[in-house]
Amino acid sequence: MLDPVIDTRLRKNLRVFLIYTLLIIFAVIFLIPIVWMISTSLKSSTEIYQTHIRIIPSKIEWQNYIFAVTSVPYFKYVWNTVIIAFFSVIGQLFAAPLVAYSLAKIRWGGSKIIFALVVSTMFLPYQVTMIPVYLIYYKLGFVGTFIPLILPNFFGYPFYIFLLRQFMMMLPDSLFEAAWIDGASEFRIYWQITLPLIRPALATVAIFTFIGSWSDLLGPLIYLNDPNKYTLSLGLRQFLTEHSIEWGPLMAASIIFILPIIVIFAIAQKQFIEGITFTGIK
Repeated sequence: MLDPVIDTRLRKNLRVFLIYTLLIIFAVIFLIPIVWMISTSLKSSTEIYQTHIRIIPSKIEWQNYIFAVTSVPYFKYVWNTVIIAFFSVIGQLFAAPLVAYSLAKIRWGGSKIIFALVVSTMFLPYQVTMIPVYLIYYKLGFVGTFIPLILPNFFGYPFYIFLLRQFMMMLPDSLFEAAWIDGASEFRIYWQITLPLIRPALATVAIFTFIGSWSDLLGPLIYLNDPNKYTLSLGLRQFLTEHSIEWGPLMAASIIFILPIIVIFAIAQKQFIEGITFTGIK
């Protein structure tokens, strides 16, 4: 009969082994599309349509990447996308924490009702409000500009307000009361105490906003009608012709398209995971 200590250690090691095995299996499953995308981006058009599955190309075609960035004004699309994503992040980081702070740490009548209304708007799909919002922007003369893609972020999205509020609710009230007794104004408490303490949640909001703006297709498709103002998501559609699809350049352009997202997530993943964990969202 095994010693209880050894038996417990074996059970723990077996549990860890099973967990890591499952994680590796799921990681491989999620990596398959990316590996296939990279493989396709390095193949010739003849090899892409072969029935024989081949991960490693017989001849690497770097020309697909050159064609991807030269056949369309790729870097113009990159610049347009960067502008939209940058100001969208700025807008969310400006508006969402302010609203969340007022709902989490400032006592005023009706705050719970307002919070319930804010959360309830999360159940409305974008398609429900798409036409009325478009008509508003059309009458204001904003259709064809970046404004409809940037301006809503300066009012805060319900999900980000909810996430930040839940994070702020975890901060002890005694900390804010001590600052108030010392004579700090409400804005100073928000700026010098609250914001530094919620950096992980702010990083999470920034990453979500950037990814959403960077990969958004429906918004630019509705509001942008000038090819010089197209974003990357619209630019990639130009590889889909009426009679054929340029799979090699399309996959090459897609690889370049997702690189900034991967880099940003790799840099800020620690804050991202902390922000998700501390707010209790899984």
